[in-house]
Amino acid sequence: MNQPLSGRRVLVVEDESLVAMLLETILEDMECVPIGPASNIDDGETLARDTVELDAALLDVNVAGRQVFPVAEALKARGVPFVFSTGYGEGGLPDEWRGSPTIQKPFTEAAVRDALLKAMGVAEV
Repeated sequence: MNQPLSGRRVLVVEDESLVAMLLETILEDMECVPIGPASNIDDGETLARDTVELDAALLDVNVAGRQVFPVAEALKARGVPFVFSTGYGEGGLPDEWRGSPTIQKPFTEAAVRDALLKAMGVAEV
């Protein structure tokens, strides 16, 4: 099967190691290249700003007690699409971030794939 996300470099910002490992596995299954994972906001911001090739990002909304929005701002400034992941769904986002692609925990591989495709504007092959 042709993988529409093959070779895409995807930043992962997630503080729970099991979830981060799951996301890495899901991304690898989709033939993506996981970047990170960053387990805190500062590392996430650095990777978001300084990683030269970045196609998309998966951002846990609450990272070690801090909100991920500074990382989202850095990505937005570069035009890098991202997907929020949260236990609360889109309703858990502040108004200014509503409408951003969001997956609710616990998520499936299909949910991650569909959200990334939507965020990147990639058509199914």
